Amino acid sequence: MPIDSIFGTTVDLLAKNIDLRARNHTMISANLANVETPNYTPTSLSFEDELKDALKVKKGTPALTNPRHIPLKGEGASLQQVEGKVIETPSATPGKDNNGVELEAEMARMVENQLMYNASVQLVGKEFEMLKYAIKGQ
Repeated sequence: MPIDSIFGTTVDLLAKNIDLRARNHTMISANLANVETPNYTPTSLSFEDELKDALKVKKGTPALTNPRHIPLKGEGASLQQVEGKVIETPSATPGKDNNGVELEAEMARMVENQLMYNASVQLVGKEFEMLKYAIKGQ
């Protein structure tokens, strides 16, 4: 029995969210590591809208199994295809060395990303706890 029939898209969505949050964490860490690098432009990963669009895909919709497939109008990508978009997030007021990293803003983004990552991990754990509970029949 496939896991999709047990959880629907919940576990797939949470797993993809965890993966993308980990990638975003790497980018934020790189921004922090380059806080004193001249001419550095910080980046981040934007993926929330893509995840929302992927959830709108209805069952029975033809899957895009190859990157060269053309999606039907109005249909989003599947969860497995969501990769996020790397965007540059320069400061409105770069420093004297033209560095666009704002330390406080990056730290706030890192905390938010970490909280969302932890929440997703906890939700996945709860999904499997409920399954364990159902199997034991308690």
